[in-house]
Amino acid sequence: MNEKIIEICCGSYEDAYIAKKSGADQIELNSALFLGGLTPSYGTTKLVLDNLNIPTFVMIRPRPGGFLYNNFEYESIVKDTELFLDLNIEGIVFGFLSKDNEIDLDKTKTLVNLIHSKGKLAVFHRAFDQVNNPIKSIEELISLSVDRILTSGQKNNALDGIGLLNELQENYSNKIELIVGSGVNSENVKTIYGKTSISKFHSTCKAWRKDPTTIAKISYSYADNEHKDMYDITDFETAKNFVKTINSIVKI
Repeated sequence: MNEKIIEICCGSYEDAYIAKKSGADQIELNSALFLGGLTPSYGTTKLVLDNLNIPTFVMIRPRPGGFLYNNFEYESIVKDTELFLDLNIEGIVFGFLSKDNEIDLDKTKTLVNLIHSKGKLAVFHRAFDQVNNPIKSIEELISLSVDRILTSGQKNNALDGIGLLNELQENYSNKIELIVGSGVNSENVKTIYGKTSISKFHSTCKAWRKDPTTIAKISYSYADNEHKDMYDITDFETAKNFVKTINSIVKI
């Protein structure tokens, strides 16, 4: 489990191309990163897998907001998971919580078993950062055979979550993999690695691109201020620098 991984969080086929070009080890493929990342389209995923030859994890998240899913949403999650598992992906990224911000054990167990039945990895995403008791919850995820957790240490920024990240890595890294995300960049990754020994990193490496048709007679903007007529993309120079920095720091 003591393995270096540089993962770029991508919201499109182009993002995935940029991540591959930057030298990233793998990608997490989404749509709508501005909503925290939703399930990507099947077509986008096929393009990535058919043309880019980069290990790909697929986000399964049917809507924005939290992680308490009704029966309609859960059925969509299971069906999407089944469809994507028939592709040459590395794993599925997902998360289920109860109304009390506990791990939904039944839904998690069902999806983990489905993912493992196809020989893929089960990654529990930052829904983990909402749970009441991270120690209890990581032990539950271990008992359910989840392979990896994406976490910021229950803070908005991973740099602020270093204390919990270090505790989880120190006590559980021999049982489950941790990948650290949220605000992770080339400026702070050395500090995060030095204080936690976590060697798996997740970043969007985001920049903005102008679309002049965003605001005309009406507005389709989702961003504020100077980005109001733009959309977010993976930036090649940022991603390349992120990869270069980690490779210079982590020698595994």
